[in-house]
Amino acid sequence: MSAPVVVNPTCALPGSPLADETAGLDACVHCGFCLQACPTYLTLEDENDSPRGRIVLMRALLEGTLAPDNESVETHIDRCLGCRACETVCPSGVPYGHLLEATRATLAQTRPIPRVARVILASFERPWLLALAMFGGRVMRATGIAGLLAGLPGRLGFAMAMLSSTRRTAVGSRRTPSSTGTRGSAALLTGCVMEGLFAETNRATERALLQNDYRVAPAPGQRCCGALHAHAGDAEAAKRLARLNIAAFEAANVDYICVNAAGCGAMMKDYGHLLAHDAAWHERAKKITAKVRDVSELLSAAGPVRGGPVRLRVAYDAPCHLMHAQRVSAPPLDVLRAIPELELVPLNESDVCCGSAGIYNLVEPETSDIVLERKLGNIAAAKPEVIATGNPGCLMQIGAGLIRTGSAVRAVHPVDLLDQSYANRT
Repeated sequence: MSAPVVVNPTCALPGSPLADETAGLDACVHCGFCLQACPTYLTLEDENDSPRGRIVLMRALLEGTLAPDNESVETHIDRCLGCRACETVCPSGVPYGHLLEATRATLAQTRPIPRVARVILASFERPWLLALAMFGGRVMRATGIAGLLAGLPGRLGFAMAMLSSTRRTAVGSRRTPSSTGTRGSAALLTGCVMEGLFAETNRATERALLQNDYRVAPAPGQRCCGALHAHAGDAEAAKRLARLNIAAFEAANVDYICVNAAGCGAMMKDYGHLLAHDAAWHERAKKITAKVRDVSELLSAAGPVRGGPVRLRVAYDAPCHLMHAQRVSAPPLDVLRAIPELELVPLNESDVCCGSAGIYNLVEPETSDIVLERKLGNIAAAKPEVIATGNPGCLMQIGAGLIRTGSAVRAVHPVDLLDQSYANRT
Protein backbone atom coordinates (compact mmCIF):
# COMPACT_ATOMS: atom_id res chain seq x y z
CA MET A 1 0.00 0.00 0.00
CA SER A 2 1.49 3.33 -1.06
CA ALA A 3 1.90 6.15 1.42
CA PRO A 4 -0.69 8.94 1.29
CA VAL A 5 0.36 12.04 -0.56
CA VAL A 6 0.62 15.08 1.75
CA VAL A 7 -0.41 18.27 0.00
CA ASN A 8 0.93 21.44 1.60
CA PRO A 9 -1.53 24.31 1.61
CA THR A 10 -0.79 27.18 -0.74
CA CYS A 11 1.27 29.91 0.90
CA ALA A 12 -0.88 32.99 1.44
CA LEU A 13 2.14 35.28 1.82
CA PRO A 14 4.58 34.27 -0.95
CA GLY A 15 7.85 36.15 -0.96
CA SER A 16 7.31 37.50 2.55
CA PRO A 17 10.00 37.37 5.27
CA LEU A 18 7.88 34.80 7.14
CA ALA A 19 7.61 32.58 4.05
CA ASP A 20 11.43 32.49 3.95
CA GLU A 21 11.43 30.99 7.48
CA THR A 22 9.08 28.06 6.76
CA ALA A 23 11.74 25.52 7.74
CA GLY A 24 11.86 27.05 11.20
CA LEU A 25 8.11 26.74 11.59
CA ASP A 26 8.22 23.11 10.44
CA ALA A 27 10.79 22.30 13.14
CA CYS A 28 8.25 22.92 15.92
CA VAL A 29 6.60 19.71 17.20
CA HIS A 30 4.40 21.59 19.71
CA CYS A 31 5.83 19.65 22.65
CA GLY A 32 5.22 22.49 25.13
CA PHE A 33 8.68 22.59 26.74
CA CYS A 34 8.74 26.29 25.86
CA LEU A 35 5.75 27.16 28.04
CA GLN A 36 7.49 27.31 31.41
CA ALA A 37 10.43 29.22 29.91
CA CYS A 38 8.24 31.98 28.46
CA PRO A 39 7.82 35.06 30.70
CA THR A 40 4.59 36.21 29.04
CA TYR A 41 3.03 32.76 29.42
CA LEU A 42 4.15 32.58 33.05
CA THR A 43 2.61 35.95 33.85
CA LEU A 44 -0.45 36.04 31.56
CA GLU A 45 -1.22 32.28 31.55
CA ASP A 46 -2.58 32.41 28.00
CA GLU A 47 -1.53 29.72 25.49
CA ASN A 48 -1.63 32.35 22.73
CA ASP A 49 1.06 34.24 24.64
CA SER A 50 3.45 31.30 24.55
CA PRO A 51 5.98 30.47 21.79
CA ARG A 52 3.95 27.41 20.81
CA GLY A 53 0.78 29.47 20.55
CA ARG A 54 2.45 32.20 18.55
CA ILE A 55 3.89 29.64 16.12
CA VAL A 56 0.33 28.41 15.52
CA LEU A 57 -0.61 32.01 14.67
CA MET A 58 2.39 32.34 12.35
CA ARG A 59 1.44 29.18 10.49
CA ALA A 60 -2.15 30.39 10.20
CA LEU A 61 -0.83 33.58 8.57
CA LEU A 62 1.12 31.60 5.99
CA GLU A 63 -1.80 29.27 5.27
CA GLY A 64 -4.24 32.15 4.97
CA THR A 65 -6.60 31.04 7.75
CA LEU A 66 -5.80 34.28 9.58
CA ALA A 67 -5.28 37.64 7.89
CA PRO A 68 -2.33 39.89 8.81
CA ASP A 69 -4.76 42.46 10.22
CA ASN A 70 -6.41 39.92 12.52
CA GLU A 71 -6.64 41.33 16.05
CA SER A 72 -5.41 38.12 17.70
CA VAL A 73 -2.28 38.07 15.54
CA GLU A 74 -1.49 41.68 16.35
CA THR A 75 -2.13 41.30 20.09
CA HIS A 76 -0.18 38.12 20.76
CA ILE A 77 2.74 38.74 18.39
CA ASP A 78 3.18 42.27 19.78
CA ARG A 79 3.15 40.94 23.36
CA CYS A 80 6.18 38.73 22.77
CA LEU A 81 9.29 40.02 24.51
CA GLY A 82 11.58 38.30 22.04
CA CYS A 83 13.74 37.08 24.93
CA ARG A 84 14.37 33.74 23.16
CA ALA A 85 14.32 31.75 26.40
CA CYS A 86 12.23 29.22 24.48
CA GLU A 87 15.22 28.50 22.22
CA THR A 88 17.33 27.39 25.17
CA VAL A 89 14.84 24.70 26.20
CA CYS A 90 13.57 23.68 22.74
CA PRO A 91 14.58 20.06 21.91
CA SER A 92 13.87 20.64 18.21
CA GLY A 93 16.06 23.70 17.75
CA VAL A 94 13.27 26.00 16.59
CA PRO A 95 14.84 29.40 15.65
CA TYR A 96 12.07 31.33 17.36
CA GLY A 97 13.90 34.67 17.31
CA HIS A 98 14.18 34.53 13.53
CA LEU A 99 10.52 33.53 13.24
CA LEU A 100 9.39 36.43 15.41
CA GLU A 101 11.42 39.02 13.53
CA ALA A 102 10.24 37.62 10.18
CA THR A 103 6.62 37.72 11.35
CA ARG A 104 6.89 41.32 12.50
CA ALA A 105 8.59 42.30 9.25
CA THR A 106 5.76 40.60 7.33
CA LEU A 107 3.08 42.34 9.39
CA ALA A 108 4.84 45.68 8.88
CA GLN A 109 4.15 45.35 5.16
CA THR A 110 0.41 45.66 5.77
CA ARG A 111 0.17 47.70 8.98
CA PRO A 112 2.40 50.51 10.26
CA ILE A 113 4.80 50.00 13.13
CA PRO A 114 3.36 51.84 16.20
CA ARG A 115 4.07 55.57 16.16
CA VAL A 116 6.11 55.59 19.38
CA ALA A 117 8.32 52.85 17.98
CA ARG A 118 8.72 54.65 14.63
CA VAL A 119 9.93 57.82 16.36
CA ILE A 120 12.47 55.90 18.45
CA LEU A 121 13.71 53.83 15.52
CA ALA A 122 14.07 56.93 13.33
CA SER A 123 16.24 58.63 15.95
CA PHE A 124 18.50 55.59 16.31
CA GLU A 125 19.07 55.51 12.56
CA ARG A 126 20.05 59.19 12.41
CA PRO A 127 23.26 59.98 14.34
CA TRP A 128 22.55 63.70 14.74
CA LEU A 129 19.07 63.05 16.14
CA LEU A 130 20.34 60.31 18.44
CA ALA A 131 23.14 62.57 19.71
CA LEU A 132 20.61 65.31 20.44
CA ALA A 133 18.32 62.92 22.32
CA MET A 134 21.18 61.50 24.38
CA PHE A 135 22.49 64.97 25.19
CA GLY A 136 19.04 65.98 26.43
CA GLY A 137 18.91 62.84 28.56
CA ARG A 138 22.30 63.56 30.13
CA VAL A 139 21.24 67.13 30.93
CA MET A 140 18.06 65.93 32.65
CA ARG A 141 20.08 63.35 34.58
CA ALA A 142 22.81 65.79 35.63
CA THR A 143 20.38 68.50 36.76
CA GLY A 144 18.36 66.04 38.82
CA ILE A 145 15.19 66.66 36.81
CA ALA A 146 14.95 62.97 35.91
CA GLY A 147 15.18 61.99 39.57
CA LEU A 148 12.51 64.50 40.59
CA LEU A 149 10.09 63.23 37.93
CA ALA A 150 10.79 59.52 38.54
CA GLY A 151 7.95 59.29 41.02
CA LEU A 152 5.29 60.43 38.56
CA PRO A 153 2.72 57.79 37.59
CA GLY A 154 2.62 56.13 34.19
CA ARG A 155 5.16 55.92 31.39
CA LEU A 156 6.61 59.40 31.92
CA GLY A 157 7.55 58.63 35.50
CA PHE A 158 9.00 55.26 34.52
CA ALA A 159 11.02 56.78 31.67
CA MET A 160 12.45 59.37 34.07
CA ALA A 161 13.31 56.61 36.54
CA MET A 162 15.09 54.73 33.75
CA LEU A 163 17.11 57.83 32.94
CA SER A 164 17.88 58.53 36.60
CA SER A 165 19.07 54.93 37.07
CA THR A 166 21.93 55.51 34.60
CA ARG A 167 23.72 57.81 37.03
CA ARG A 168 27.07 56.13 37.64
CA THR A 169 28.07 55.57 41.26
CA ALA A 170 30.96 53.09 41.01
CA VAL A 171 33.94 54.79 39.35
CA GLY A 172 37.16 52.98 38.60
CA SER A 173 40.59 54.33 37.83
CA ARG A 174 40.77 57.02 35.16
CA ARG A 175 44.38 56.01 34.40
CA THR A 176 44.83 54.18 31.09
CA PRO A 177 46.59 50.88 31.81
CA SER A 178 49.50 49.65 29.72
CA SER A 179 49.01 46.55 27.59
CA THR A 180 51.26 44.13 25.76
CA GLY A 181 48.49 43.31 23.30
CA THR A 182 49.47 39.64 23.40
CA ARG A 183 45.85 38.49 23.36
CA GLY A 184 45.07 40.31 20.14
CA SER A 185 43.38 43.49 19.06
CA ALA A 186 39.79 44.45 19.83
CA ALA A 187 37.52 47.27 18.68
CA LEU A 188 34.61 48.24 20.90
CA LEU A 189 31.09 48.61 19.56
CA THR A 190 30.46 51.86 21.41
CA GLY A 191 26.71 51.53 20.91
CA CYS A 192 23.89 54.06 21.07
CA VAL A 193 22.63 53.99 24.64
CA MET A 194 25.95 52.72 25.96
CA GLU A 195 27.93 55.69 24.65
CA GLY A 196 25.04 58.09 25.17
CA LEU A 197 24.18 57.25 28.79
CA PHE A 198 26.80 54.70 29.93
CA ALA A 199 29.94 56.26 28.47
CA GLU A 200 31.92 55.52 31.64
CA THR A 201 31.07 51.84 31.27
CA ASN A 202 32.52 51.96 27.77
CA ARG A 203 35.69 53.52 29.17
CA ALA A 204 35.73 50.88 31.93
CA THR A 205 35.43 48.21 29.22
CA GLU A 206 38.43 49.63 27.38
CA ARG A 207 40.48 49.76 30.59
CA ALA A 208 39.52 46.17 31.50
CA LEU A 209 40.58 44.95 28.06
CA LEU A 210 43.93 46.70 28.41
CA GLN A 211 44.41 45.26 31.91
CA ASN A 212 43.95 41.82 30.35
CA ASP A 213 46.49 42.37 27.57
CA TYR A 214 44.21 43.16 24.64
CA ARG A 215 45.11 46.01 22.32
CA VAL A 216 42.15 48.38 21.93
CA ALA A 217 41.67 49.92 18.50
CA PRO A 218 39.13 52.47 17.24
CA ALA A 219 36.44 51.68 14.69
CA PRO A 220 35.27 55.01 13.25
CA GLY A 221 32.11 55.07 11.18
CA GLN A 222 30.21 52.51 13.24
CA ARG A 223 26.50 53.03 13.82
CA CYS A 224 23.56 51.60 15.75
CA CYS A 225 23.68 47.79 15.50
CA GLY A 226 20.10 47.58 14.15
CA ALA A 227 18.73 45.31 16.88
CA LEU A 228 15.81 47.57 17.79
CA HIS A 229 14.81 47.85 14.14
CA ALA A 230 14.96 44.09 13.52
CA HIS A 231 12.95 43.32 16.67
CA ALA A 232 10.26 45.85 15.67
CA GLY A 233 9.89 44.55 12.11
CA ASP A 234 11.87 47.25 10.28
CA ALA A 235 14.15 44.74 8.58
CA GLU A 236 15.33 47.09 5.83
CA ALA A 237 16.63 49.65 8.34
CA ALA A 238 18.36 46.87 10.25
CA LYS A 239 20.09 45.76 7.05
CA ARG A 240 21.20 49.30 6.20
CA LEU A 241 22.78 49.71 9.63
CA ALA A 242 24.38 46.26 9.49
CA ARG A 243 26.12 47.10 6.21
CA LEU A 244 27.52 50.33 7.68
CA ASN A 245 28.88 48.46 10.69
CA ILE A 246 30.38 45.68 8.59
CA ALA A 247 32.27 48.28 6.55
CA ALA A 248 33.43 50.13 9.67
CA PHE A 249 34.76 47.03 11.43
CA GLU A 250 36.36 45.70 8.24
CA ALA A 251 38.32 48.95 8.08
CA ALA A 252 39.33 48.60 11.75
CA ASN A 253 41.02 45.29 10.86
CA VAL A 254 41.01 43.81 14.38
CA ASP A 255 40.97 40.29 15.78
CA TYR A 256 37.84 40.82 17.87
CA ILE A 257 34.80 43.06 17.98
CA CYS A 258 34.01 43.61 21.66
CA VAL A 259 30.40 44.27 22.66
CA ASN A 260 29.27 45.13 26.20
CA ALA A 261 25.55 45.28 25.41
CA ALA A 262 23.94 41.83 25.15
CA GLY A 263 21.25 42.81 22.66
CA CYS A 264 23.77 44.46 20.33
CA GLY A 265 26.07 41.46 20.51
CA ALA A 266 23.25 39.09 19.61
CA MET A 267 22.34 41.28 16.64
CA MET A 268 25.90 41.49 15.33
CA LYS A 269 26.37 37.74 15.71
CA ASP A 270 23.25 37.39 13.54
CA TYR A 271 24.35 39.64 10.67
CA GLY A 272 25.01 36.59 8.51
CA HIS A 273 21.38 35.52 8.80
CA LEU A 274 20.06 39.07 8.43
CA LEU A 275 21.91 39.47 5.11
CA ALA A 276 21.54 35.87 3.97
CA HIS A 277 19.86 36.90 0.72
CA ASP A 278 22.25 39.77 -0.03
CA ALA A 279 24.87 38.33 -2.36
CA ALA A 280 27.14 41.34 -2.03
CA TRP A 281 27.21 41.37 1.76
CA HIS A 282 26.49 37.86 3.05
CA GLU A 283 30.07 36.57 3.12
CA ARG A 284 31.34 39.87 4.49
CA ALA A 285 28.72 39.65 7.23
CA LYS A 286 29.78 36.12 8.18
CA LYS A 287 33.42 37.18 8.53
CA ILE A 288 32.50 40.07 10.82
CA THR A 289 30.12 37.90 12.84
CA ALA A 290 32.95 35.44 13.53
CA LYS A 291 34.88 38.20 15.31
CA VAL A 292 32.10 39.36 17.64
CA ARG A 293 32.54 38.60 21.34
CA ASP A 294 30.76 39.77 24.44
CA VAL A 295 33.21 41.58 26.71
CA SER A 296 32.78 38.84 29.31
CA GLU A 297 33.94 36.24 26.77
CA LEU A 298 37.17 38.13 26.13
CA LEU A 299 37.80 38.78 29.82
CA SER A 300 37.02 35.18 30.82
CA ALA A 301 39.44 33.90 28.17
CA ALA A 302 42.12 36.03 29.81
CA GLY A 303 41.39 34.85 33.35
CA PRO A 304 40.47 37.60 33.98
CA VAL A 305 43.32 39.28 35.86
CA ARG A 306 42.33 39.75 39.51
CA GLY A 307 42.05 43.19 41.02
CA GLY A 308 41.62 44.62 44.49
CA PRO A 309 38.78 43.89 46.95
CA VAL A 310 35.22 45.08 46.34
CA ARG A 311 33.17 44.35 49.45
CA LEU A 312 29.69 44.06 48.01
CA ARG A 313 26.89 41.52 48.03
CA VAL A 314 26.08 41.04 44.32
CA ALA A 315 23.39 39.07 42.46
CA TYR A 316 23.80 38.42 38.74
CA ASP A 317 20.83 38.69 36.39
CA ALA A 318 21.52 37.17 32.97
CA PRO A 319 20.49 39.35 30.01
CA CYS A 320 18.23 37.31 27.74
CA HIS A 321 20.18 38.06 24.59
CA LEU A 322 23.40 37.01 26.26
CA MET A 323 22.18 33.74 27.77
CA HIS A 324 19.52 32.62 25.29
CA ALA A 325 20.52 34.25 21.98
CA GLN A 326 24.31 34.11 22.32
CA ARG A 327 24.37 31.12 24.71
CA VAL A 328 26.95 32.89 26.91
CA SER A 329 26.33 31.99 30.55
CA ALA A 330 29.57 31.25 32.45
CA PRO A 331 31.86 34.15 31.36
CA PRO A 332 30.00 36.95 33.21
CA LEU A 333 30.19 34.88 36.39
CA ASP A 334 33.92 34.36 35.78
CA VAL A 335 34.31 38.14 35.68
CA LEU A 336 32.49 38.60 38.98
CA ARG A 337 34.32 35.73 40.67
CA ALA A 338 37.65 37.35 39.77
CA ILE A 339 36.85 40.24 42.13
CA PRO A 340 38.28 39.59 45.62
CA GLU A 341 35.84 39.76 48.55
CA LEU A 342 32.81 40.24 46.30
CA GLU A 343 30.01 38.01 47.61
CA LEU A 344 28.03 36.48 44.73
CA VAL A 345 24.54 35.49 45.86
CA PRO A 346 22.05 33.37 43.86
CA LEU A 347 19.07 35.02 42.21
CA ASN A 348 15.94 32.98 41.55
CA GLU A 349 14.85 33.08 37.88
CA SER A 350 18.02 34.95 36.92
CA ASP A 351 17.52 33.56 33.41
CA VAL A 352 14.01 35.02 33.04
CA CYS A 353 13.40 38.32 31.21
CA CYS A 354 13.07 41.56 33.20
CA GLY A 355 10.54 43.04 30.75
CA SER A 356 12.81 45.56 29.01
CA ALA A 357 13.27 43.86 25.63
CA GLY A 358 14.59 46.85 23.70
CA ILE A 359 11.71 49.33 23.42
CA TYR A 360 9.09 46.79 24.54
CA ASN A 361 8.64 48.57 27.88
CA LEU A 362 7.58 51.70 25.97
CA VAL A 363 5.19 50.07 23.48
CA GLU A 364 3.76 47.31 25.71
CA PRO A 365 4.02 48.91 29.18
CA GLU A 366 1.30 46.88 30.93
CA THR A 367 2.86 43.49 30.18
CA SER A 368 6.35 44.85 30.81
CA ASP A 369 5.31 46.03 34.28
CA ILE A 370 3.92 42.60 35.16
CA VAL A 371 7.13 40.87 34.09
CA LEU A 372 9.27 43.42 35.96
CA GLU A 373 7.27 43.00 39.16
CA ARG A 374 8.18 39.31 39.23
CA LYS A 375 11.86 40.17 38.71
CA LEU A 376 11.85 42.78 41.50
CA GLY A 377 10.30 40.25 43.87
CA ASN A 378 13.15 37.83 43.21
CA ILE A 379 15.74 40.58 43.72
CA ALA A 380 14.16 41.55 47.04
CA ALA A 381 14.28 37.90 48.17
CA ALA A 382 18.00 37.61 47.30
CA LYS A 383 18.84 40.77 49.32
CA PRO A 384 21.84 41.95 47.29
CA GLU A 385 23.40 45.39 47.48
CA VAL A 386 23.99 45.35 43.73
CA ILE A 387 22.30 43.59 40.82
CA ALA A 388 24.81 43.06 38.00
CA THR A 389 23.66 42.67 34.40
CA GLY A 390 25.35 43.27 31.05
CA ASN A 391 22.80 45.09 28.90
CA PRO A 392 21.74 48.77 28.97
CA GLY A 393 18.05 48.02 28.57
CA CYS A 394 18.13 45.62 31.52
CA LEU A 395 20.16 48.06 33.62
CA MET A 396 17.60 50.80 32.99
CA GLN A 397 14.51 48.60 33.36
CA ILE A 398 15.64 46.98 36.61
CA GLY A 399 17.18 50.24 37.82
CA ALA A 400 13.92 52.11 37.26
CA GLY A 401 11.94 49.44 39.07
CA LEU A 402 14.30 49.61 42.04
CA ILE A 403 14.05 53.40 42.20
CA ARG A 404 10.25 53.43 42.01
CA THR A 405 9.91 50.82 44.75
CA GLY A 406 12.27 52.70 47.05
CA SER A 407 14.91 49.98 47.02
CA ALA A 408 18.52 50.77 47.93
CA VAL A 409 19.80 48.11 45.50
CA ARG A 410 21.76 49.46 42.50
CA ALA A 411 21.91 48.02 38.99
CA VAL A 412 25.50 47.92 37.68
CA HIS A 413 27.31 46.46 34.66
CA PRO A 414 29.73 43.63 35.65
CA VAL A 415 32.58 45.45 33.90
CA ASP A 416 32.06 48.48 36.15
CA LEU A 417 32.59 46.24 39.17
CA LEU A 418 35.75 44.75 37.66
CA ASP A 419 37.02 48.23 36.81
CA GLN A 420 36.39 49.32 40.39
CA SER A 421 38.32 46.26 41.53
CA TYR A 422 41.30 47.26 39.37
CA ALA A 423 41.17 50.77 40.82
CA ASN A 424 41.24 49.28 44.32
CA ARG A 425 44.35 47.23 43.62
CA THR A 426 47.35 48.41 45.61
